[in-house]
Amino acid sequence: MSKKIDVKMLFNGLQSQMTAQLNTNRDFIEHPGSKGDALENAWIEWLRKYLPNRYSVDKAIVIDHEGNTSHQIDIVIYDNWFTPFIFSQNGFHYIPAEGVYAVFEVKPDLKGSVKNEKTGKSQTYIEYAGDKIESVRVLKRTSTKMINSGADVPARPLTKILGGILTSTNDIKRISTIENHLKSLTGFKTIDFGCVADYGSFYVDYDGEEDISLKDISNFDKRYFDYYNTRTYKEVSFSKPENSLVTFFMQLTRYLQQAIGTVPAINLQIYLDKIGEDIDEEI
Repeated sequence: MSKKIDVKMLFNGLQSQMTAQLNTNRDFIEHPGSKGDALENAWIEWLRKYLPNRYSVDKAIVIDHEGNTSHQIDIVIYDNWFTPFIFSQNGFHYIPAEGVYAVFEVKPDLKGSVKNEKTGKSQTYIEYAGDKIESVRVLKRTSTKMINSGADVPARPLTKILGGILTSTNDIKRISTIENHLKSLTGFKTIDFGCVADYGSFYVDYDGEEDISLKDISNFDKRYFDYYNTRTYKEVSFSKPENSLVTFFMQLTRYLQQAIGTVPAINLQIYLDKIGEDIDEEI
């Protein structure tokens, strides 16, 4: 009989590897910009390694068919099956909003502040992450029918775009302070979950349901907008520090595979309208 493998030890090994990589980047790279890039790359490499191949992970700007753009996003998890084009220019990716599953802001610490470029006012890293997430969620997305097993499938409603924050450590002393920062985010700014490598992963519960009775394609924007604009903060739950990365990864995978599934099929004609061309739908 073959020897059993201790799954807990495998998870502990995974946790140790990623924590060591993040801590090395944080402790030995002094330049703020370089340190930020190194941390982002560490998270990206880790997600690429463990997520199924159907998901792509990159730094990117998200765009819609009207030419609107998001802020620069540290980590975008996006579809590479049903999203047929990714624009690349000067080494940077521009990803159609229809293909986006999740976006994350990366910081070295959960505690910290940054100046808002528009208002000039200081805001916490959590608030800053909320602004980044909002800039993606407000973009206009299309949806159209697709073929599944040889049969026409109607256009599906817009899927949720997950938003979160990833950090190496947390110097916020009180959970209540973290809660207050999360509570301050409303509408499209709200954070779903995140991970602090040496402190714990977390997810946020909200009160509010999506109105699934709105099934006509003309109501998809309303259904999606109303969901975010009416949900309210309920509570936040943290994992044990020693399980932070494993629980974050499992939560992310659960969201992707069991809550979202597949992003809606992109309406290619709406994009081609911008250059005055047509798709032959009879082919």
